[in-house]
Amino acid sequence: MKTIIKTILVVTLMFGTLISYANDNTKSNNSVAVKKVKVEFKDVKKGNALTIKNENGITIYKQVLQTSGNYTKNFDLTNLENGSYTTELEKDFEIIVKKLEVKDGFVTFYKNENEIIFKPVIRTEGNLILISKIEFDNQPLNVTLYYNNNIIFSDKVEGEKVLNRVYKLSKTEEGAYKVVISADHRTYTKDFTI
Repeated sequence: MKTIIKTILVVTLMFGTLISYANDNTKSNNSVAVKKVKVEFKDVKKGNALTIKNENGITIYKQVLQTSGNYTKNFDLTNLENGSYTTELEKDFEIIVKKLEVKDGFVTFYKNENEIIFKPVIRTEGNLILISKIEFDNQPLNVTLYYNNNIIFSDKVEGEKVLNRVYKLSKTEEGAYKVVISADHRTYTKDFTI
């Protein structure tokens, strides 16, 4: 039963969706409280990750999508616990976050509080590490490079709308490397070898 409820919440707030409400109890221009919803979303790709987090940022459900295409389903959300939640669709280069609140069996969708977080892009070419990120909130980007699990370089980049960095590693130091990027209160990693 808990798995069904978690699945319902994840699918409810997919991004790039068209939502029609079975119960149209409007609280304000920015939110709608409903019990049952019909969810339709387009262009979901195999490998996209759906995550539900509670108000403390703890992941309560995660699913990796196994099919690509359009998805439509009706959901009953009356059994969810009261509280604030976010649903996140993690794509290749972005994370789409939608906020909602569950109270007394009604789900309130906060339409104007949705956000798109652009993930950093990490590429390697030989001994070069290329990092780029679109940053609309001017949040700092922390980059840490590891060689055989030891920190070899750390960098903090801030104040730019589009962040681009190239790091050159020694061609003679072969082995296991890792790039760890902290941005938007999240951590992104990439392992590679030279």
